[in-house]
Amino acid sequence: MTRKQRRLYFVLLGMAALGGAVALVLTAISDSLVYFYSPTDIVSQRIPEGRRMRIGGLVENDSVVKDGKTVTFKVTDVTNAVPVVYTGVLPDLFREGQGVVVEGRMEAGGHFKASEVLAKHDENYMPKEVAEALKKSGQWNDGKQPKQ
Repeated sequence: MTRKQRRLYFVLLGMAALGGAVALVLTAISDSLVYFYSPTDIVSQRIPEGRRMRIGGLVENDSVVKDGKTVTFKVTDVTNAVPVVYTGVLPDLFREGQGVVVEGRMEAGGHFKASEVLAKHDENYMPKEVAEALKKSGQWNDGKQPKQ
């Protein structure tokens, strides 16, 4: 094997190793991405079951049902609502009519199985994604509070 062939061999081997490393990094990044959807996005798009995502909106009034540690409620952007099932301890600030972001997966039957529930932290806070979804649906009033 000549020096030129050996050098070409090492360059090709290095490029293959670099390509493999890039593929591993991209796979790891795509597995950790969590997309945000509003309830209207969920209803209008065909979201595959099992995809990890976040849904944001308001907790629909009169939708919270507690059964031991399992809580079912609906997240709404006032246009559409998505039923959510969560097992665990809810944040202290969780209540009907308040902003919430839930993270989890869509399940068969159109309900959302939440693994985490994030509630707003003061009376003026609305998650950016939730505020944008409410503005898009026309339910946002002066950028402060959603229309009831």
